[in-house]
Amino acid sequence: MEDDWLRRAKRLHAIASTGLGFCRDSFDRERYQEVAAIAAAMLSDLGTVPIERIPGLVSDFAQGYATPKVDVRGAVIEKGEILLVQERSDGRWTLPGGFADVGRSASENVIKEIEEEAGIGVRARTLYSIRHKAKRAYEPDARDFYKLFFLCDTLDEAVARPGLETLDARFFPPDALPELSLGRVIEKDIYDAFAYDGTILFD
Repeated sequence: MEDDWLRRAKRLHAIASTGLGFCRDSFDRERYQEVAAIAAAMLSDLGTVPIERIPGLVSDFAQGYATPKVDVRGAVIEKGEILLVQERSDGRWTLPGGFADVGRSASENVIKEIEEEAGIGVRARTLYSIRHKAKRAYEPDARDFYKLFFLCDTLDEAVARPGLETLDARFFPPDALPELSLGRVIEKDIYDAFAYDGTILFD
């Protein structure tokens, strides 16, 4: 779980973003810009991210009301093993997925991500978990996320192959997971896919 100071810095940054998106008074604008600069410095210190990268992490800064990003992940289980992909960015493994694209439903997004990252056609059967990233043991992030996890069924024989954004794609048993990309997925996300009983997990 993220610590209180990171949570407060993110909240300040969001308030500054929303304020700059809607204010029309030049004096208020100056105040929101100062709050944004302080919040960015706090995020940089707390997340050990170079301050120059903070604006790029929040691409829609000051474009309107600040809201969390949406990340979708798909769990494909075949013969007691789960599909994971190896990320090019850090060499570690995760459930296939990523940012939801505008114009697609959450399930359409997860289908697209699995096809692109693992070369497997699926249908999204059910949503098994919704998580607020900041409240779980993911690596700290300057951005705020809702994470949606889907159980998916393969349409044909599941032959995994890496895509442009992945180094490898393979099935793993739950008791022999590789090193996970903890900014994207934690062990509980995988274990919950195996344990899903029809009750969606909200946290």
